[in-house]
Amino acid sequence: MSEVRAIPGQYQLVPTRLQEQEANGTTRCNLCLWRCKIGHGQRGFCQAHVNRHGTLYNLSYGIISAIEVGRIEDKPVRCFRPGTKVMSIGSYGCNFRCRGCHNLEISWGLNALDELARGASTAAYVTPEELVATAQRHGAEGIAFTYSEPAVWLEYVIDASIAARNAGLYTVYVSNSFVTDEALEMMAPHIDVLCSDIKSMDAAFYSDICRAADIKDVLASIAKAKTLGIHVETRTNIIPGKNDDPETLRKIAVWIRDHLGADSPWHITKFFPAYELSDIPPTPSEIMWVAHDQARGTGLTKVFVYDDKGCDCAQQNLPVATYLSQDPSAIHQVKVCAGSCCGPDGILLKKYEPGTTKASG
Repeated sequence: MSEVRAIPGQYQLVPTRLQEQEANGTTRCNLCLWRCKIGHGQRGFCQAHVNRHGTLYNLSYGIISAIEVGRIEDKPVRCFRPGTKVMSIGSYGCNFRCRGCHNLEISWGLNALDELARGASTAAYVTPEELVATAQRHGAEGIAFTYSEPAVWLEYVIDASIAARNAGLYTVYVSNSFVTDEALEMMAPHIDVLCSDIKSMDAAFYSDICRAADIKDVLASIAKAKTLGIHVETRTNIIPGKNDDPETLRKIAVWIRDHLGADSPWHITKFFPAYELSDIPPTPSEIMWVAHDQARGTGLTKVFVYDDKGCDCAQQNLPVATYLSQDPSAIHQVKVCAGSCCGPDGILLKKYEPGTTKASG
C-alpha cells in the first residue's frame, strides 16, 4: 500500500525522513553512514540537508539537474527489463568526494546547492507526478535516479518512486551504497533495481579515492539490498594503478558470487581521466578482459565489459527544459522556499544571513 504524504506543489524544504533531533537544537542525519551532526543554519557533508531551528530538511527536494531518456542497459543494467527505455534523472549532492569524479557540477553540486541556500536558484523544480508524466510522455517505462547520489535525495526518490509504481513504471537506483540500514529498509519497498559500485576490495582505495567509506560497509549494504528483495547489479570502474590488480578484481568477482549469486551481473567499465586523476590514462582493454576471464573462472555467468563506457554521467544531456512541458522561463524562475521554516528572503544558511560572518555550512 502506498504511503500518503503531502507533496509540495512548489519548491520548499521537506523534512529529512531519517533524523534525530536533540535538545540543544542540533540534528543527526541517518541517511548515509556519515551520520552528520548538524547545527542550525548548517549542512551535512553532502550539502543537501540543512538544519533550520532544530529540524533537518532536504534542501534539494524536487530540484532536477539533468534528464535523459535512453536504454536501461546504459545505466548499466542488463538483466532487468532489457530493451526498455528509462528516464534518468539527477539532482545535486553526494556523500563521496571521489578524486576521479567526472560529474562534479551535478554529483557534488556545490554551486547549485549554495544557490538554493541563498534563495537564488533557477534550477528546475518538478513534482513527483510531473516527473512521472514526463517519463510517460517520452515513452520511458522506468525512472532511474542517477548522476547524483540518490541516498542524499531520499525524500524525493521515495515520493517519485511511489508515483512511478502507481503509474506502472519501474525504478532504478544507481548508488555508491554508502547508506545506512535504516535508509535502505525505507527505500527497498519502492525500488526495483539497485545498480551499485564496488570500487575495490581494498579499504585503502576508498580512503584514497573516495575519502569516506569503508569497503565493509559498502558490501554489507549491497548484500542487504539483495536480502530485501531488490534486483542488484554491480559495477567496477577499473582505474590504472589504483584498483587494477588482477587479484583484487578476482576478489570482487568471488564476493559477488558468494553474496549475490553466480548469476548476478557484474559490469566492468573503463576509466577516463578526470579531476585529480587527470594524469592517469584510460583503462587498457587488456586488464578489463583479464577481469572478465577471471570472473568467469570463479563461476560468475553474467560479466559485461564496457570498453568504451565509464561512469553514468550527465555531461552531454539536453537541457532539462527540453523534456518538460512548461515554458522554460517559468521552469527557471528563481526558487525561494515556500515553507514556514524560512524567512521571506529565502536564505537558508546561517553563513548567508545579513550581519553573520562566514562560517561552515
